[in-house]
Amino acid sequence: MLSFEIIKDPGEWEKMKDQWNNLLEKSITHVPFLRYEFLEQWWVTCGGGEWSKSDMHIIIARDDKKLVGIAPFFYKLNDMGDPSLMLIGSYEISDYLDFIVLPEYLDQFLLDLFSYLTTSEIKKWQDIDLYNLLDYSPTLAAVEKASGLVGWKCETEILQKAPYITLPGDWELYLKSVDKKQRHEIRRKMRRLSESGHQYRWYIVEKAEDAETEMKAFLELMDNDEEKKAFLTPTMRVQMLETMHCAFDTGCLNLSFLEIDGKKAAGYFSFFYLNRLWVYNSGMNRDFTEFSPGWVLLGYLLQWANNQKIDEFDFLRGDENYKYKFGAIDRSVVRMRINRK
Repeated sequence: MLSFEIIKDPGEWEKMKDQWNNLLEKSITHVPFLRYEFLEQWWVTCGGGEWSKSDMHIIIARDDKKLVGIAPFFYKLNDMGDPSLMLIGSYEISDYLDFIVLPEYLDQFLLDLFSYLTTSEIKKWQDIDLYNLLDYSPTLAAVEKASGLVGWKCETEILQKAPYITLPGDWELYLKSVDKKQRHEIRRKMRRLSESGHQYRWYIVEKAEDAETEMKAFLELMDNDEEKKAFLTPTMRVQMLETMHCAFDTGCLNLSFLEIDGKKAAGYFSFFYLNRLWVYNSGMNRDFTEFSPGWVLLGYLLQWANNQKIDEFDFLRGDENYKYKFGAIDRSVVRMRINRK
């Protein structure tokens, strides 16, 4: 059997930062939301205020001295009021989550983990509630198998669509892959701004001395949408700002803006990670609605991504119509609930 230890103190967790990220690079699922930096900031604000203070229950698995798996749990009552073990990051602001485990150890890790979870070191729980697993993750089949072997009930439900575009590495080839009507619409909206006579530019924030001002400007753009403004509670603003800082410091922030006549008309906060662009959030200035600034900036980002030979443009969770107009296809995120009764 694998040996296990539990981390309940953030200070002990911090000591694992390098080991954590090194294991993630070889794990069954490698996404920016599972990096230590992202999850640590999530823990500081309890998901931007989504949760009240919780009990950390990060479980580390080793084969002899080799780190082979991590179950990044916290202990909480779930949305049904059941005492549960949930993945740190659950569930609103972390689009994709999973166990962090070497592929060749997945089956053994889960079976041994389930045995360990019944020991006295773990607070009494009823459910393991796993949110935002990608529908192609090997965790789905492995959890179902391990649950059956120990006699636990396992249920899976689709939570949301997560559209994405596989990029050909050429702007014109990409446009040819889009529906003819939508291809014309993309070109038309980009051309309308260029022929409007207004001064405009789009850019990606690169200079460290500009980062703080630009990040705050992005949050101001988000405030133009009433739903997003309500989402940006004071604690969530701290979470979003610190997440952008962490991404910038680790070299994976893609913060882009479209300016018209010297004013910010649209912005996208994305992660540039593993040669993919993960489009995390957006903000628009309603004063420039006639120029469809969100569409135009998205067009420039897709053009840039193709020119940079980026493999994939991931829109993350949400089935908003505009994503499909740019040629996105679906995958899903799912929730797995394991009940020990």
